[in-house]
Amino acid sequence: MAAPPLGPLLRWGASSLRVHSASPPTRRLFSALRRPSAVVRCEPGSRVMLKGMDYPELEKWVQSQGFRPGQAMMLWKCLYGNNVWAHCHDELAGLNKDLRKMICELADLKALTVKDIITASDGTRKILFSLENASVIETVVIPNARGRTTVCVSSQVGCAMNCQFCFTGRMGLRKHLSTAEIVEQAVFARKLFSDEFGSITNVVFMGMGEPLHNVDNVIKASAIMVDEQGLQFSPRKVTVSTSGLVPQIKRFLHESKCDLAVSLNATTDEVRNWIMPINRKYNLNLLLGTLREELRLRRKSIVLFEYVMLAEVNDSMDDAKRLTELVHGISCKINLISFNPHSGSQFKPTPDEKIIEFRNILIQSGLTVMVRLSRGDDQMAACGQLGEPGDYQLPLLRVPDKFQVAL
Repeated sequence: MAAPPLGPLLRWGASSLRVHSASPPTRRLFSALRRPSAVVRCEPGSRVMLKGMDYPELEKWVQSQGFRPGQAMMLWKCLYGNNVWAHCHDELAGLNKDLRKMICELADLKALTVKDIITASDGTRKILFSLENASVIETVVIPNARGRTTVCVSSQVGCAMNCQFCFTGRMGLRKHLSTAEIVEQAVFARKLFSDEFGSITNVVFMGMGEPLHNVDNVIKASAIMVDEQGLQFSPRKVTVSTSGLVPQIKRFLHESKCDLAVSLNATTDEVRNWIMPINRKYNLNLLLGTLREELRLRRKSIVLFEYVMLAEVNDSMDDAKRLTELVHGISCKINLISFNPHSGSQFKPTPDEKIIEFRNILIQSGLTVMVRLSRGDDQMAACGQLGEPGDYQLPLLRVPDKFQVAL
């Protein structure tokens, strides 16, 4: 029986090219990957950022100032629980007067400043945050009629991966976000929109940046989000996405309780080398082999494969058949994503009818498939549209000959 027409979100079904030399943009990408993630450290005598600490660190710091562990928990709940979500010292009601005085003298509660909030025609909100260094990041809050509201958080200013279909990728990497800057996006989402949308239930690390390129701060931030005494997000409702950094994937699966999404977007190394240069370092065989092996050790976990549909590039029925073969033996779901055009883009979105045909092939092979339509695209708030490249942009890579006519 044919599957029904395309809807906003549908679930169906049951559960090599050798690169001899890397181009200059690719060499810069791999060089960036070798650099360690930025870690914010407080020098003796400087102010500390409270949202940069997990609970054991916060408790230790509070005790080091001469206060009891129970007072640390009260402070933690002011930051993340009890519907307070404190951003300033005046919001620390209920704390010991001496503790409040000490915090006022030695600590900061707020890492981000709201610069603007933009509302799309479908109700999606894009929040522009200013950082201390005047950089701007974007966070998206996506309400859902069924009561599930998702906040899409950024992990970097810009991105080093240079994925050819992504607007953020044009920026290059400009800054790793600190733990506090990541966590506070979720805190602000709850503080600003809980009254309007109800509970913010889901977090996706699918905003600006490659989350696992900033793996230290992302793992720590996601752990704070799922803390049972804090923001209390379910680990199954916090999803961290990656373009395919294999060593960091292994670490994430060993250290985090949260879900993993992998942005796949191609079924051959030839295409993925072009549209996702990280594939030249970690190709499909290595990436999928790693997932297959690691998920055997992490029972009940599944990976979400994201697949952006690019007209005449990765959307053929042969691609659909190859995709079913590639993910065989991996506990997964497939998320087909309509491409969201942006300034300077050389790609076009796959027509809806072809997405349905592609989806049906996956369903017939027994895969669970979702189709995600654009949210917030009229305000550049949709998948792949975040950021502002400015004057400096990473170069586009050469289009393989076989695709030049299609583009």
